[in-house]
Order: sequence, then structure tokens, then C-alpha cells
Amino acid sequence: MGAQIAAEDFCSAANLERKREEYGFVEDIQVFSAWVLKLAGISPKKIEIEPGTVVNFWVPTQTTTKPAVVFLHGFAFDGILTWQFQALALANRYSVYVPDFVFFGDSITDKSERSVEFQAECIAKGLKKLGVEKCTLVSFSYGGAVGFKMAEIYPELVHSLVVTCFPMALTDSISNARFHRLGFNSWQDYLLPDSVKGVETLVQLASHSFPKLPNFIYKEILEVISFDSRVIFYYYFRGKLI
Repeated sequence: MGAQIAAEDFCSAANLERKREEYGFVEDIQVFSAWVLKLAGISPKKIEIEPGTVVNFWVPTQTTTKPAVVFLHGFAFDGILTWQFQALALANRYSVYVPDFVFFGDSITDKSERSVEFQAECIAKGLKKLGVEKCTLVSFSYGGAVGFKMAEIYPELVHSLVVTCFPMALTDSISNARFHRLGFNSWQDYLLPDSVKGVETLVQLASHSFPKLPNFIYKEILEVISFDSRVIFYYYFRGKLI
């Protein structure tokens, strides 16, 4: 599958903080998004799932009885960078929850576990600690895998599931058809680009009518993807189709 990934290098808290300080434009977007979301009544809250494992959720600032909608992000970005516009659009009618998967955003663990099951359990346990008894999951890409697993393990929690850009079963035939249509040889080539041009292609293919950005922004995105996503990608796809 290419170069081996040293998970411990990616996942240490010290390295996480150091890398975060290196990103300018992306961090500016995160700061601005956080400010706007707080004005809309959505604030970050860290939930200890168990000793050593903490999941960051963006949650309603005030207690509400509105239906709960939970947004699950994909490989490239954390929850808010992926779902900020949708969270703002639905905040008036729904109780919006936007978690960061472990090793994304501000969610961390000292465990060696990296599976989809682990991510699903962390999100479900966090939601229950937040008082969410039933919810609609809205998921994108890798979040679809986590969403399907949550619905399987916690049917009493997941009322309904909306999935985009992820199949119910990732078979060889599905993968080969997508590779042919998109012009890639593997999911790794598409989802984890190793060049600025590759990031631009990923952004354009994964969005609708997204404006072209300056190359320095794609470069920052490349660095974020390289740090946050490759270890999770490796653990998800090893033993599957890659």
C-alpha cells in the first residue's frame, strides 16, 4: 500500500499540537467558523469516553428538545471544516451535533485501536453522555462507514441514516468502476493526494461548483490531509481492497 505509516508519529498529542501551529489559512477558517457557530448557539464540548479517550463534539449551547442531527465527517477534515454550512443551516430546527473522530480535530486517545468499530463506539457513547437518545446521522465518505457501523451496533440510537459518497459495501466491482470513471488506480491515490494538483482534483471532484482556490491553500490542505488522515486510512483499508 505504499510507504508504511508510523501511527505513533501521527497520533502523539505533542506532534498534533506542533502540526496545528504550522497551518495558517486552514486555522483561520477554523477560528472564523467557531466564532460563527457560537453565535448560532453551537459550542465545542469535550467528552471523556473512558480514561485516555476524549471526543470533541460541537453541541447546542442550551438544552433543547428539538430532533437531534449528528454530522459525521470524512477522511480529509474534521467535523466543523466539513459541516460548518450545514450545521448553521439546520441549527434553528434541529439539535445539531458535530463530532471529531478520534485523531481528527481535538479528539484523542492513548489506545492503539483505529477501527471503524472503535470510532462508532466513541461517537455513540459520547452522544449518550450528552443525553442524546435517538438521532439522525448525516455522514460523508469515511463517516458513512462509521454511520453504518453505529446503526448496526446501536439501532436504538440511530433513527435514520443519510450517507453520501460511500457505498453500503465496498466491493472490487464498485471500486474498479469508480477508478475507471475518476481516472485513478486506487482509493489512496484519490483520497490521499501527494501533490498540490492532486488536492485540487480531490476538492473539485468531491464538491459541487466549488471555486478554484490559490495554490497555497491547496498546499495547506495537503499538509492537513497528510497528518490527519493517512493513519486512519491505512487502518481502515488494510485487509480490504487496497
